[in-house]
Amino acid sequence: MINTFKKLWKFAEREQGMIRSSVIWSFLGAIFNVFQFMAIYLVIAAIIKQEITWQTIGMCSAFLLLSLLGIIISKKNSMLKQTHAGYFTAANKRIAMGEKIKKVPMGFFNDFSLGNLTAIATTKLDSLETWVPVLFIMVFGGLLVTVVFILSLFMLHWKIALIAIAGSLIFLAAAALMQQRSKKSSDRVSVVQNDLTKEVLATLQGMQIIKSYNLGGQNNNKLDQSFEETKKSTLSLEKAVTPYTVLLKIIIAITISVMIATALSCYFSGELSLDYTIMTLVASFVIFNSLLASGSAMAMLRTIDNAMDSYDYVNQMQDMPEGHINDALQQHDIEFKNVSFAYGEKPILNNVSCYIPERSMTAIVGPSGSGKTTFCNLISRFWDVNSGEIRLGGKNIKDYSLEYLMNNISMVFQDVYLFADTIENNIKFGCPNASRDDVIAAAKKAQCHDFISALPDGYQSIIGEGGTSLSGGETAHLNCQSNAERCTDYHLR
Repeated sequence: MINTFKKLWKFAEREQGMIRSSVIWSFLGAIFNVFQFMAIYLVIAAIIKQEITWQTIGMCSAFLLLSLLGIIISKKNSMLKQTHAGYFTAANKRIAMGEKIKKVPMGFFNDFSLGNLTAIATTKLDSLETWVPVLFIMVFGGLLVTVVFILSLFMLHWKIALIAIAGSLIFLAAAALMQQRSKKSSDRVSVVQNDLTKEVLATLQGMQIIKSYNLGGQNNNKLDQSFEETKKSTLSLEKAVTPYTVLLKIIIAITISVMIATALSCYFSGELSLDYTIMTLVASFVIFNSLLASGSAMAMLRTIDNAMDSYDYVNQMQDMPEGHINDALQQHDIEFKNVSFAYGEKPILNNVSCYIPERSMTAIVGPSGSGKTTFCNLISRFWDVNSGEIRLGGKNIKDYSLEYLMNNISMVFQDVYLFADTIENNIKFGCPNASRDDVIAAAKKAQCHDFISALPDGYQSIIGEGGTSLSGGETAHLNCQSNAERCTDYHLR
């Protein structure tokens, strides 16, 4: 459990200060809670002594008002900082993952599927966004609140305080055992959630094929199996945790019973006054609420641990080595020198050499599978060659920074994708500062201006996600247009 919290603290990075502040405010809220018990004690003492005065009423009201204001302020600040910490922890990790993916070779995506990346960016980081700050507040905050109340019990009677301490220690031991026993089920849930995300993504992407073969509904066996496995693993986790959740409540119930019995025994033996006895009875039913909440949160520790382990894979990805050249090129020729490349064990290019002069248009011609797309992808350095070298402007492509290459090479891919946005914004995607005149000029170059102008909203027409509201030809033309808008040194289609 301690190791998991160390990982959580490290994972939070820049949001550690917010989490710390949230825990402190939560602790202050617990202290303000104590003022309520002081007011209750004053009332009980006054009733027993039959000395209810306006001064007593005023003091009770002051304690209650101070407690109420303190709880409201501390709760507000704790929740705000907790929300900030959760949101920005996940947001920063998503941004870091995006930056990391830019620097890994395309071969990475053969080993680690899009479904797994989607699961990390959504399911895993959603869980972490919710639970990273909550676990610190509920567990550490809950423990601190319980400590405050137990220390208050020493003011009533040391025997009762020691019983509360013993019950709390047994509770924590059972909670640690619960986390340990749920390890196997939590690990399984993590795996099946990844598989489910991959199957859902594959189903959505291949919906046209699925419908054409009537594989929807009951015929989509893989997706059905993933849902079934997710249900079974989740139920298995619940079955593993539920007995311990019940045990935790039983431990607290027994502790409260022993505290009450001890208080009554001390009262009848003359060790405890009536007002202290009543206060003990009242306190017994509320001091463990925060501890119970922390015990429930501990059940999530293993799941969150798995989510962090999943993200660690992103941190372990090897960046593609890059150079440091960012200066403008004086020459723009492209040269392949004895280049060989293979996808795993499958050779694609073997000892290829060619020279493409600057300010020229070159067509790469060949049958399907001959390596035409691979040839272009190597120029963009989506992969590194196995042997030989590629030179841009007389310099090895590995000597340039990856950012420089991406800023100076535009590509039209075989699989075209458009975003759910206006036509104008899709055209400006690679050049966001372009003016309307620049957009129209690019549209005319790509022979798209006429069909765009014919649309009801023209360049402000909203395109469905993936370009679903356009024909295949129109989508391809817009993609070409988007690349034409970019003022780059190299255009690959």
